[in-house]
Amino acid sequence: MRYRYSMHWLCAAGAALLVAACGGGGSPAPEVSAADRIEPFDPSLGKAAKAAASPLRTAGRAPQATPVRLGPLAAAALQPLQKKAASIPGSGVRRQIGLAREVTATATSSGLRGQLQWSATDRDTQRAAIRFVADGAQGVRLGLLVRSLPAGARLRFYAQSGDAEFEVSGQEVLGTLARNLQAGDTGDAARTYWSPDFGGAETTLELELPASADLDQLDIAVPTLSHFFVSPERAAQNSLTKVGEAATCNIDVSCRPEYSSESRSVARMIFVDNGSTFVCTGTLLNDAQSSATPYFLSANHCVSTQTAASSVTTDWFYRSAACNTTEVNAGARRLNGGATLLYAQEATDTSFMRLNAAPPAGVVFAGSYFGAVAVGAGMAGIHHPQGDLQKLSEGAVKQFNNCTFETCQISTPQDGRFLAVGWNAGTTEGGSSGSSLFLPIGSKRYVAGQLLGGAASCQNPASYDYYGRYDLAFQAALRNWLKPTP
Repeated sequence: MRYRYSMHWLCAAGAALLVAACGGGGSPAPEVSAADRIEPFDPSLGKAAKAAASPLRTAGRAPQATPVRLGPLAAAALQPLQKKAASIPGSGVRRQIGLAREVTATATSSGLRGQLQWSATDRDTQRAAIRFVADGAQGVRLGLLVRSLPAGARLRFYAQSGDAEFEVSGQEVLGTLARNLQAGDTGDAARTYWSPDFGGAETTLELELPASADLDQLDIAVPTLSHFFVSPERAAQNSLTKVGEAATCNIDVSCRPEYSSESRSVARMIFVDNGSTFVCTGTLLNDAQSSATPYFLSANHCVSTQTAASSVTTDWFYRSAACNTTEVNAGARRLNGGATLLYAQEATDTSFMRLNAAPPAGVVFAGSYFGAVAVGAGMAGIHHPQGDLQKLSEGAVKQFNNCTFETCQISTPQDGRFLAVGWNAGTTEGGSSGSSLFLPIGSKRYVAGQLLGGAASCQNPASYDYYGRYDLAFQAALRNWLKPTP
């Protein structure tokens, strides 16, 4: 078994304790060598970053589409999740928000082709659309099982009732699936391309092919969709029967403008694994050359395979419009296109990716610190608990630990692979997993770890959270991308 499949952790300060959260903390630290860190990079202060993302709602289209409808999700399918959520209310794992559902009508390529009604365009192409509706869903992601596409194919995904749209070429789709297979992933999961979701009960797939395309080369099916039983914005806190927001002791990052730079480097991450959808948190990292390459750090128990990485979408500037309001910042942006998994390791619960599309203008590439961190060092964490608007935690390193699948045991600074952090303000929750721990050095803050899990919660503020040591992951592999030897 692997961390990424665990629904709870047993951790301890020398023994074993039930673990139930995810997070980060902060206060000043002593000066350290500049050779042990990579500086943050804010492209808006110099050369501008290419803006490849679009608003969470952008211009779209809604041609006539054949409907395929699934009824409401059976209550029996949610009961096991409700029971788990109630028993581990602050669970420090990736937060599940969607379940896989079979789509019989389009489970084969012949079944899907039989649903398509082609019409000519004035661009010497032909197009057809099919609309998938899952009654009661808070979001729908389509799992396209693709074996071949005609040359020149283009795929579009959108909601008939909204404005958002995502377009991708057939070549890009096939390239994504080839990357999954080359990474060693196997089976239909590796050959499945996951659409974005559009925040409602339906998602439309539109296909556009050259007028001369051979339709026999269109070998594509949609045997599965991921039905969001709760929206990522309002994932359940203690019970899936009562949708809530992050717990009340969390600190709204918008109330702390001194964390603006770090806030702009952190994104909510949504991804699919075996048809189920999850929420975690990740951080954009700078490299020594400030190349604006979108390196992205999260947790191995969130994303540990290329197939999962290929389904990643990220939401940037997803925070409140003003201090302690529930209104979403108008500048929030969604980035589709997935990621390329570069390094995944359970030993420090590290997942290191490169996003396949450039992040939006206004982001900051976080600096990182790969030197020694001392007990007592002040820390801060910025994260998306329950997938909610961005929150802040502040605290300090309490000890070093070694964590296995179920337990964390006290260790030494020399041998411990995790930092145990205690909070004096804020906490973490499911969905905070993978978020970065920031170490203040002078006037700046640097990534020093990523969240595994812990027992800290609003109800249990004295317990610890555990972060994989960034310095160990950096020395083991990340330096090959972030600070390669000449």
